[in-house]
Amino acid sequence: MSGVGGGATQSPPLLELRDVGKDYGSVIALDGISTTVRAGEVTCVLGDNGAGKSTLIKILSGVHRPDRGELLLDGRPVAFGAPRDALDAGIATVYQDLAMIPLMAIWRNFFLGAEPTRGWGPFRRFDAATARETTRRALAEMGIDLRDPDQPVGTLSGGERQSVAIARAVHFGARVLILDEPTSALGVKQAGVVLRYVAQARDRGVGVVLITHNPHHAYPVGDRFLLLNRGRSLGSFAKGEVDRDELTRLMAGGAELDQLTHELERPPS
Repeated sequence: MSGVGGGATQSPPLLELRDVGKDYGSVIALDGISTTVRAGEVTCVLGDNGAGKSTLIKILSGVHRPDRGELLLDGRPVAFGAPRDALDAGIATVYQDLAMIPLMAIWRNFFLGAEPTRGWGPFRRFDAATARETTRRALAEMGIDLRDPDQPVGTLSGGERQSVAIARAVHFGARVLILDEPTSALGVKQAGVVLRYVAQARDRGVGVVLITHNPHHAYPVGDRFLLLNRGRSLGSFAKGEVDRDELTRLMAGGAELDQLTHELERPPS
């Protein structure tokens, strides 16, 4: 188990879940979920379809309140009544659809809903020059080199769109960044691009929650791994407590995978 040596005190996690549960009628969507998200670390939440990942995202992002347990921010209990409350607390969520408009320029999407203005009263107008330059600078600070901030978002690759969404969240002050399956529809090279920018956000002190069903994407970038199966936790492990093979085995069901392997093996001729 990971710990703090030498009796040093450690600041509370940015975000902590303690025995969180959520029901939908008679269906238990989550039960007894505990983990931590620390500044400058990546907590990976792994599980197959139906494991409870989407419900967990909704709780963390303020869409739903948990029915049991508690959510703590900087060591203090919090209860988000709406997504705006979570965003105001510094918790930003990047969903799979990215909430971008494909025909709009990169810089217009970057400031969508938070447009800078100049002037006052009836003379106030959108400050396009500031938006363009700020977008270019914010992307460059994350190591993102796009050809032209005026190009439509729809012309970017999937990995580039994810990187713009990550840079946007970091620029607008996210302390905790939740990424919903950011590599699920990407090839190996594009997934690598996204993971590189996940690491960039981590290195800038952001606490990242990476939701994924792929342990091969999670393990290189993750510091902690929460495994979900049908709404329940299979454990929350620091990186030093589990290797990639064990992570894959736990996700696949361990004994069930061994049984399947045995069934599928070709008998000796």
